[in-house]
Amino acid sequence: MELKQLSQDLSIYSEFNFDRQPVGVKYLYGRPEGVKQLDKQLALCEMLKEAQNRDTPFYITKENENCTGKLPLGWMEMPAWAEAGQIGEKFEIFQEGRANQRLYQHFYMFKPGIVNYIVFSRLDALTFEPDLLIFAAKPSQAEIILRAMTYSTGELWQPKATPVLGCSWLYVYPYETGNVNYIMTGMHFGMKAREVFPEGLVLVSVPYNWIPVVTKNLNEMKWVLPAYALGKEEWMKVEEKTYEELANG
Repeated sequence: MELKQLSQDLSIYSEFNFDRQPVGVKYLYGRPEGVKQLDKQLALCEMLKEAQNRDTPFYITKENENCTGKLPLGWMEMPAWAEAGQIGEKFEIFQEGRANQRLYQHFYMFKPGIVNYIVFSRLDALTFEPDLLIFAAKPSQAEIILRAMTYSTGELWQPKATPVLGCSWLYVYPYETGNVNYIMTGMHFGMKAREVFPEGLVLVSVPYNWIPVVTKNLNEMKWVLPAYALGKEEWMKVEEKTYEELANG
């Protein structure tokens, strides 16, 4: 399957100087042309880190995924013992299976057979139109990205997540709903147990419908607001004066 060539100018993101490159993700029904398959097995949450460390794109199939990331991708049927919540109880994440079982009513997954291949590429090697653009950012960088979403739209920040299956909220939920989502490293079981990232990073997943909006607004808005650079005391003076001016017309 031929990948649609990247038509957007995403060079603005290089100005963040991210410690870890953003990653473009593409979901495909058919095998992608001109891209090599990953030569190892990893968890879905680890694919992001793998892409950041590679100079060229790669694709995966269900044979490359060795964790429960297969579940949200539609690459495996949920075993009855898993749906009964036994995993979370056994790993002491939940008090009882009933609590683990409840979350399965909320998380997102592809129907089997819809997504058969996934292409990953870090941003500086990205040549195709991504379905998702995922950032591993410091909180101050994530604030700029999320503010770029709301800058022209007033859209709410509505993060959604569960303590397990964080990959569903990072990879599937944004794509299926069209909503930007973000999760924090150090707060999700599988990713933490596998030591994928240090804690305290904000993983922001931007679906394709939001990429042009965020990109345009980043080119237009101030990244560091004056209020953030003044210091508390000076800002309080400016704030008070501004309120007075507005009240007096």
